[in-house]
Amino acid sequence: MMIDALRSALPLFGLALGLLLALLAVGSLLGKLLGMHRWGIPEALLAGSLGLLIAPTGALPLIPPAVISLWDQLPLILLTLVFASLLLGKPLPAPGGLWRPLSAQMLMALTLAFGQYVVAGLAVMLVLQPLLGAPAVMACLIEVAFEGGHGSAAAMGPTYARLGLESGEALGLAMATVGLLASTLVGGLVVVLARRRRWLLSDGLAGFEAGAASAGDLPPTSAQAAQPPDLGSAAAALAPPGAGTEPVEPLNRATARNAGPPPARPLVAQAQARQTLPGQAAAVRPATASAAPPAPLALGAVNLALNGVAVAIGWGMLEGLRLLAERLGGGFAMVIEALPVFPLALVGSLLVRLVLERSGQAHWASAPIQNRIGTLSADLLITAATACLDLSLLAKDWLPLTVLAVVGLLWNLAVFLLLAPRILPSSWFERGLIEFGQATGVAASGLLLLNMVDPEDRNGTLTPFSIKQLLLQPLLAGGVITVVAPLAVDSWGLPTWTAFCLALVVLWIGLGLWLARRAALS
Repeated sequence: MMIDALRSALPLFGLALGLLLALLAVGSLLGKLLGMHRWGIPEALLAGSLGLLIAPTGALPLIPPAVISLWDQLPLILLTLVFASLLLGKPLPAPGGLWRPLSAQMLMALTLAFGQYVVAGLAVMLVLQPLLGAPAVMACLIEVAFEGGHGSAAAMGPTYARLGLESGEALGLAMATVGLLASTLVGGLVVVLARRRRWLLSDGLAGFEAGAASAGDLPPTSAQAAQPPDLGSAAAALAPPGAGTEPVEPLNRATARNAGPPPARPLVAQAQARQTLPGQAAAVRPATASAAPPAPLALGAVNLALNGVAVAIGWGMLEGLRLLAERLGGGFAMVIEALPVFPLALVGSLLVRLVLERSGQAHWASAPIQNRIGTLSADLLITAATACLDLSLLAKDWLPLTVLAVVGLLWNLAVFLLLAPRILPSSWFERGLIEFGQATGVAASGLLLLNMVDPEDRNGTLTPFSIKQLLLQPLLAGGVITVVAPLAVDSWGLPTWTAFCLALVVLWIGLGLWLARRAALS
């Protein structure tokens, strides 16, 4: 009976996947013809908008409702694939010697994320509840949508619905779209301002390197010397997306490719080719070299299998946690019940990569193939999530969507422009810009903005950012804290949760200022 059910479902699945791929292809083609990359608008968003136009509720209803129902279930699956591909093709980072930039990067990221809960809680308590009677759980939408993106918003939708916010998934997806656009457009305007105010350390480094090279004072670059080990894997490291959230290197590469003109070289190649400035240390382990490269077909099959193993490990860990939750019960059971599989797929990706490196088989995990898997999954995720938006719910809830999007964007800008110069190391603008992009439109937007100001990564921004992503991704942007937040709001009450987050924000800021002052005195 199960086999018969699968056979009957295969034609529908094939139709849904074929239509989704066709939409993405048409959207990418139109985006290139319209020059959308010049404006930083992801082509996958255009593809999803076309799908929204021909959806059953659109102006030209051509897609069967059964296909839309199937698309609606894809974001969580695709986000899991994105996370499973994040670490497989890259040497694992080693954070030794990076304490100062890494600690500052983590404290700023924590300030941005928990501050989003604070400003959202204040907006809900002071504006949305008195005017509209909005549910308290609406205060969790900024972090899940801006930090986590479309995948995390889709994954958390059922939890919000159970807690009284029926339109939570639609609002989250819409805010994720706003975040992608705002991070690129507003970030681009800030870059223009920074060039006028001479905030960019990378410009000074470029001038210094040009002058020193003409005088013959610089050592030969990697293009002139022997090719160094793969230093770019940690530099390109994580994200996300997206999800989901939209974590990161494949997701970064996906959205960065769709959202703007590609840099002269991919981020991995940039990190590989850049010379090491004085005081900088490579923070990754070199990849294991292979004497004879595997055949392309065999390599592709192995990489797909490795993705499957990473997902299986994540699923097994989640099932183990659920069995433990059944015995323990209480709040732990509530958290595990709402926990999706994709953060654990990232752990599976890490474990598979670790086994490959320790066994000397790391050459089987191909960075280009893993990047393609993550890129295609992220593009399909954004396309499907956008095409499944419920416009009737958005029309009803346009006011809370606008209020939350505005306060979230203002908070991110304030932290970037006011706090980053005081707690980040010397290249504060570049380091703060990538965090602003991450906190507004997932990590992909952060890498895109960094490419605008420092495509060669001369000041080493990518390495601490990548390691920070590895440490915080399981917690924020669709991780454990994202899952716990609505449950805490429901059980503690919104005022208590907002006060708790405010205390943490004060703690993170205080630690950041103290570490910066201590570094200045040493």
